[in-house]
Order: sequence, then structure tokens, then C-alpha cells
Amino acid sequence: MKSQSLQFRNSYIIGIISVVVILGSVESRGSVRRSEKLEYSAINCRKHSAVLTDFGGVGDGKTSNTKAFQTAISHLSQYASDGGAQLIVPAGKWLTGSFNLTSHFTLFLHKDAVILGSQDESEWPELPVLPSYGRGRDAPNGRLSSLIFGTNLTDVVITGNNGTIDGQGSYWWDKFHQGKLKVTRPYLIEIMYSDQIQISDLTLLNSPSWFVHPIYSSNVIIQRLTIIAPIDSPNTDGIDPDSSTNVKIEDCYIVSGDDCVAVKSGWDQYGIRFGMPTQHLIVRRLTCISPDSAMIALGSEMSGGIQDVRAENNNAINTQSAVRIKTAVGRGGYVKDIFVKGMNLSTMKYVFWMTGSYGSHPDPGFDPKALPKISGINYRDVIADNVTYSARLDGISGDPFTGICISDVNIKLTKKPKELQWNCTDVEGFTSNVTPKPCDLLPEKEQKFDCPYPKDSLPVDSVQLKTCSSTLKEYLL
Repeated sequence: MKSQSLQFRNSYIIGIISVVVILGSVESRGSVRRSEKLEYSAINCRKHSAVLTDFGGVGDGKTSNTKAFQTAISHLSQYASDGGAQLIVPAGKWLTGSFNLTSHFTLFLHKDAVILGSQDESEWPELPVLPSYGRGRDAPNGRLSSLIFGTNLTDVVITGNNGTIDGQGSYWWDKFHQGKLKVTRPYLIEIMYSDQIQISDLTLLNSPSWFVHPIYSSNVIIQRLTIIAPIDSPNTDGIDPDSSTNVKIEDCYIVSGDDCVAVKSGWDQYGIRFGMPTQHLIVRRLTCISPDSAMIALGSEMSGGIQDVRAENNNAINTQSAVRIKTAVGRGGYVKDIFVKGMNLSTMKYVFWMTGSYGSHPDPGFDPKALPKISGINYRDVIADNVTYSARLDGISGDPFTGICISDVNIKLTKKPKELQWNCTDVEGFTSNVTPKPCDLLPEKEQKFDCPYPKDSLPVDSVQLKTCSSTLKEYLL
């Protein structure tokens, strides 16, 4: 079968040219200079394929490829009902503004490919504010589209052999610090109102703001991402599952200026009205470095609810806190049925941190009677070293955080620890086999017990990935 990638070839390109072969051969284009097999795991493989250079892409790090990406994806969208299509980004530096994905589609980055985010603001379209937030996070009016964006999609894969996407965020961080933002900064990858999404095997650098933001989506698999931003960069959350269901995050390494994983579901009255929770989420084998934020944060934007979050075998190094709950009066919503098992922590300010006064609001229209319900929070099997505070647990007066269970925890303190190791107000629960001794509001039961952790599997864990392959060939013309 001839590759579908032989259309739209620029007539002025001579010399070496790359094409992709899938399940067959291409028409003769001269002798093959080099052939490379590409192989990856994905929720679905594709029948059709193309290379970015087929659409005029220039990988010199200077030429804008926004139009090349847009034209390529628009062309490949015609194959959605015929086995789908993939776009391969070959070796090179590919400068681009925002572009939109399509359904039944794979964006594949070669190991030596680098997508660079443009610093020309005209290449970033403005979008309406998210309905569950009511305003932008940086400015009230509007927000810029993410570098890689998709909405109302089915079956989308963003992957590679550890290719790189660099948002070149310093331009946006400077504008943030200088107070010059009129709209909210773009994210690196955002997928909205979509189903069956995979983001895997990539290096993500220097996002203007949040890195990976699946929102209003379901059946999302995020695996083997390396995410790096300076530890003082503003709001560079790693992965933010937001009002989404059935999400798996595995084997990611994140160095961030904000939370490594931040679980969200809308902001105050807008999130309450939209009413879409994040639920059935699993986070496994995460490694996080974030000196000023959390390994995993639940909130603070949690007004649509957060339920059935499972975190197992995660690691934090030189990080402010482990699994932190952030909420406030006016949020409404709930955080419940949270299960944490197996944390290995080193050099932490806090091991346990819950905050009921995280007070930022979108506008004065929030309801001060909308109280969040925090219940069923379970931690077990925790080892921590070089810790300043064991716990700071601050519920809300008249609205305590209940059903807190902590078991089998061994915390070793820094050489200069705080004298008050457990600072607890407006919380209720029990502990078992915890060192140092917890506060009186979390008494130790006489009989040793393990806090619960679900024995069932989430549906997203049953998804079987397929092995996909194609051949990238360079021809001498």
C-alpha cells in the first residue's frame, strides 16, 4: 500500500527527503539514504501516515511551522473513518504556535525532534474562559490556546521515542512577573471534552503555565513523561486532571515550580454550577521535585468534587508536601474517598498537609455558605526522612475534615525540626503505628490496623496497549 504522505510535497525541496512507509512500500523516489524503524505502544495504531516535512515543515528552529502543523492535521483528518492517521515529527527543531488535533490521530515525535513554542503571540489564538472557572487564572478575560490543543475528540495519542516539547516559557513567566498579562497564559497540552486519550513517552520542558491539562474528559492514560521547569517558575503544574473520569498517571518524573500533580474540578460558584467531578484517578510511581509545592495536590479548585483518587508507590524529594488537600469557604464541592499507599519521601517541609483556608476566589460572587466536605482520607505505608513538620492539618471551623485515617508511618526529622510536630485543628480521625506521635484529634487505636485501600481495579487499568510500527525513510532525490 502506498503511503498517504506523498501529497502536498513542496516543489522547491531537493536533496534528502523523509517519507513514512506503513504496511508496504512507497513509489520510487530514488535510492534510500537511510531507513529507521519507529515502534511505540498506543491505544490504537493508524492505517495512514505522513511526515511534517510533507507539508512544508522546516526544522531549523527559526521558521514558523504553525501552518505546516495545521495543514497536515487538517489533511489527515479525512482518514478518521478509515483506520486513522499519524503525523510524524522527524529530527529537527520545529518552531510553532498553537495547533489543534483531530480524532483517531497520533502525533509522534522522533527521539531527536524538538517542538518549540513560538513567542509570537499572534500564533496563539484566544479562547473563552473555562465554564467551570468563570475567569482566567492570570486575568479575568479570556485565555490563550495551548500549544497542542484538542476539543471534542475521540482516540488521540501524543507520543514519541522521548521526543521533546519545549514551551519556551520564560517569555510568559516574565510577563506574569511584570503584571503585563491581559489574558491567561497558554498551557503546553490541553485536551477538552474528549475520550480515549494517551499522552506518553515524551520530554516536556518550560511550559508557559500548566504542562498537561485534560479537562472534561474520560479514559485518559498519561505515562512515562519527563516534565521539567525551573523550581521558581510560576504555576508550572506538571499534570492537572480536571473534571475528568477514569484517568491513569504512571511512571512520570516531574520537576516543577508548582504542584507535580494537581487534581481539580472547577472554581467556586462556577465549578458548583458546572458540577463535573474528577473521579476514578490512579497515580503510580511518580517522582516529584517541587520545593514550594506538593507532590499531589487535591484542589484548591475542587468545587465540582473529587472522589476515588488512588495514589500508590510515589516518591517525593526536596518537596514542600506529599499529598495535600487545599480548599476554602466558598468552594463547596467535596474531596472524599482518597486512598494513598506507599510513599517514600526525602527532605520535606510537611508529610501531611491539609488547608481549609486556601482563599483565592474568581470574583466576589462566591457563596460564603458553600462549605466543602472533606471525608474519607486514607494514608498508609509512608517512609519519610529529613522532615521539618510531620503534619499541619487545618480544617474549617464548623465544617471539620472527617474520616482521616493514617497508618504505618515512620517519619525521621531534620536536625532542627519544629517543636510542635502535629498541628491539628478541626479534623477528626484515627491513627495506627505512626511516629512521631500524632495529635490528640487523631488518636491511636489500641488494636493495630491498616487504613483501607481498594482491592478492585479501575476500568482504565484494563486498557491493553498495542504495539505500533512504521518505517521512516530518507531518500536521495
